[in-house]
Amino acid sequence: MEKAILGGGCFWCLEAAFSQLKGVERVVSGYCGGHTDSPDYRQVCSGDSGHVEVVEISYDPALIDYATLLQVFFAVHDPTTLNRQGHDVGTQYASAIFYLDETQRECARRVIAQLDAEQIFDAPIVTRVESAPRFHPAEDYHQNYYAQNQQQNYCQLVISPKLAKIRRRFSHLLQN
Repeated sequence: MEKAILGGGCFWCLEAAFSQLKGVERVVSGYCGGHTDSPDYRQVCSGDSGHVEVVEISYDPALIDYATLLQVFFAVHDPTTLNRQGHDVGTQYASAIFYLDETQRECARRVIAQLDAEQIFDAPIVTRVESAPRFHPAEDYHQNYYAQNQQQNYCQLVISPKLAKIRRRFSHLLQN
């Protein structure tokens, strides 16, 4: 089992998206990249902790590789907006790849360079690519948020459309 740590806006969106993929064993919402030892949601949302909302993905590389995870990552959020995803604004919503080894770092740089070269987006990619400091799991009420709150407005208006996009574009990667 390998791990990936990715931030692309609200962690509820990423958790819901990656949880659907074959080979993904576990997705944990959390925080990474800041300077506070034990961040909580309030601190992260204030912007004072420096942390980004992320997901830690545990996956089987025999079933899904890191590059494929990054393809899904770049499809499910806008990597061209600095510290913002839609109406979610703040440093905690930064687009970020926290790599765990040099292979992940090189893969991330290669994928970003390819997307830029293909001009997939209308603006340059601003995704941070940084060595992963300590990952901090978010509070329990953030875990499996979409699965437990699908009727909530945010889930209906923000997460569900992203999941529909994933189902259309990556149907071959979805769990049965």
